[in-house]
Amino acid sequence: MKPASTAPRLSMSQVLICGAAIVTLSMGIRHGFGLFLQPMTTDRGWSRETFAFALAIQNLAWGLAGPVAGMWADRFGAFRVLVVGAVLYAGGLVTMAMATTGAGLAGSAGLLLGMAQSGTTYAVIYGVIARNVAPEKRSWAMGITAAAGSFGQFLMVPVESSLIGSLGWQTALIVLGCAALAIAPLALGLREPPHAAIGSGPRQTVRAALREAFAYPSFRWLTAGYFVCGFQVVFIGVHMPSYLKDQGLTPEVATTSLALIGLFNVFGTYAVGVLGQRLAKRYILAAIYALRGVAITLFVLAPLTPWSVYLFSAVIGLLWLSTVPPTNAIVAQIFGVQYMSMLGGFVFLSHQLGSFAGVWLGGRLYDATGSYAVVWWLAVALSVLAMLANLPVREGAIARPAPQPA
Repeated sequence: MKPASTAPRLSMSQVLICGAAIVTLSMGIRHGFGLFLQPMTTDRGWSRETFAFALAIQNLAWGLAGPVAGMWADRFGAFRVLVVGAVLYAGGLVTMAMATTGAGLAGSAGLLLGMAQSGTTYAVIYGVIARNVAPEKRSWAMGITAAAGSFGQFLMVPVESSLIGSLGWQTALIVLGCAALAIAPLALGLREPPHAAIGSGPRQTVRAALREAFAYPSFRWLTAGYFVCGFQVVFIGVHMPSYLKDQGLTPEVATTSLALIGLFNVFGTYAVGVLGQRLAKRYILAAIYALRGVAITLFVLAPLTPWSVYLFSAVIGLLWLSTVPPTNAIVAQIFGVQYMSMLGGFVFLSHQLGSFAGVWLGGRLYDATGSYAVVWWLAVALSVLAMLANLPVREGAIARPAPQPA
């Protein structure tokens, strides 16, 4: 008889539909934050660094809270974590609209929204997928969910731009806060029986799982590579609209650019999820980082026109969140599903440290030099390092000593 711990508790279609809808909302809302940079800093009299620092805090808080949210989801189930995350998300957006100081912005858009995202995005959702989807379909299922996050970007960026234009940025944030509350009822579809989240059979302690993971070289290499992913995508997502405006392009070009990134990443993440069932995931990750470096180099060197922006957005979109399915699938392959959300949260912490560096340095170096050039070339150099970091990763299950009979 198949052990209870490996038997699916929820139907795969239910998990994918509800998980994808939650990620669509959570990731879709946050992908449009770059559209708020110009109107907020203009109205409040803030520098770009003030806004960038708040979003840097957001990414850091997301990363630091991620392992804790993942541990709670592994222990008590994802439902409770998702509901708390939905409430924090709504509260963070509303208080962001009311912030009048840099400290208030850092507390709302930074701390509250970062904590909210730790409980409403990939680490928590992927833990449910890992427990309820057969291993042979796991990479594909994670690709579907990541594609949903990309569709959220494609869907929500034009919506957020329209809300800002018609209602003003403050009302737009309040409307988005109400939308974030929809995560709570969707979480009902991911409510597992208590024993499904906890599992049965021989179990590691949390301390043993962490000691094992951080002592394993492949986990460290994977974590190092994910830092670069965070640096690149958050720098581009937040600073691209302002970069394009500085170069004389219209806000419509920036909105279309972010929407194209989301649209093409639907295809990119799905394709990578499928390829992850057939090819070594470490080679897929290395190729993604290498291609990002090439795409950024050509974008910086080529003459800047609306069509060059759209072409770059389409290419970088194919590579945008496509690192997420293979990275998380490797974690599950190596260590199993017992602490999937927690270990995925620690890997994602590295991603968010990179996000902090990318979004903050973008603002800091722009204010210091009047240009984003240094950060673009830094993103290219990091692509090379991430490509090299993923090549030595070993994807097989970690060897553990057999339990001794009583």
